[in-house]
Amino acid sequence: MKRITTQRKAIEGAFARHQGPLAVEEILAYGRESVPSLNIATVYRTLKILTDNGWLEKISHPSFGTLYERSGKDHHHHFFCRQCNRAYELPGCALKMNDAAPDGFVVEDHEVFLLGRCPSCAG
Repeated sequence: MKRITTQRKAIEGAFARHQGPLAVEEILAYGRESVPSLNIATVYRTLKILTDNGWLEKISHPSFGTLYERSGKDHHHHFFCRQCNRAYELPGCALKMNDAAPDGFVVEDHEVFLLGRCPSCAG
């Protein structure tokens, strides 16, 4: 069993303080608020551990790259602001999967990414 380090607590704390998905650079910046010496290699190692043990999930976005968010949430989608490059969670799902695909296709899962400007950037 791996011990819980100050660095790991700082990374987990970043997810406790910020509800939406986070990029590695954001995790590093938020983690450094608690542990100024936190480095990128430690962030990547810790993200692998937290993903492998199911505490985090990876989100792969075609433009924004890999993001991480807490596991165990109900199905939801994401909004990505093109101006500030932040990701936001959107509650629930309005997509009716069985109606979305043509006849003969079997839908097993889906991801929906909305893009635009968040309220702060659109104002």
